[in-house]
Amino acid sequence: MIEEVFAGGSSPIHRIDPRHRIAFAAVFSVQTAVCHRAPTLVLALAAAACLVAAARLDVRQVLRRFVPVLLFLALLWLVLPWTVPGRPLLEAGPLSASREGLRLSLEITLKSTAILLALMALAATMTAATLGHALHRLGVPEKIVSLLTITYRYVFVIEAEFTRLWRAAKVRGFRPGTNLHTYRTTAYLVGMLFVRAADRAERVYAAMRCRGFQGRFYTLADFPPRRANGLFAAGMSALAAAMAAAEWAPRILEHLP
Repeated sequence: MIEEVFAGGSSPIHRIDPRHRIAFAAVFSVQTAVCHRAPTLVLALAAAACLVAAARLDVRQVLRRFVPVLLFLALLWLVLPWTVPGRPLLEAGPLSASREGLRLSLEITLKSTAILLALMALAATMTAATLGHALHRLGVPEKIVSLLTITYRYVFVIEAEFTRLWRAAKVRGFRPGTNLHTYRTTAYLVGMLFVRAADRAERVYAAMRCRGFQGRFYTLADFPPRRANGLFAAGMSALAAAMAAAEWAPRILEHLP
């Protein structure tokens, strides 16, 4: 089951309007992704760390979700410095690590870390239902929002169904291995999972139609205006302006006569 460990809380970030959080998370991610200068990326990383601190996220849970990213970044640091052409910085026999490769590795590391921290603080601090409601209020098409919420709900049902099928196979003496029997049995399990998922989808759709479903999910939740929303919007706008100035102001000055 997908855990929503950051959704519950009473931090200042949790009290911000979800629509503001989603909008500025998207702006911050795109702006960080297109920046290349080290000072700008350091500023983005510092701002993301401040957002995590303001959201009062559990450090252990944050580090736990960083493990896959760190493994990917470690692979980049092992490959990029030796494969990107440029001025050699370190030589080991026929191989040479270029300055440009190291800079690219550092740039990717700063970008991915800053974006992931910001998304944890701004997007992961809300439930899937709140996320869908906020996206709908932001003008995202209803079909996409419905697909998101239904997928989030029934991915757990499919997981439970596969667990039952797998447990039934093991009770009947199935022991997975690297042989044709294992591959055939696994294929049967996956095929049966698709059959049961399709059957359940038809029954769920019929039940929803019987309850008057017409393609829209209604909710009583609302996002009342608060003073904190304006302060948050002003702060994030100032951050975006500071990042833009740090990234593009030196380039503009270089081209001035």
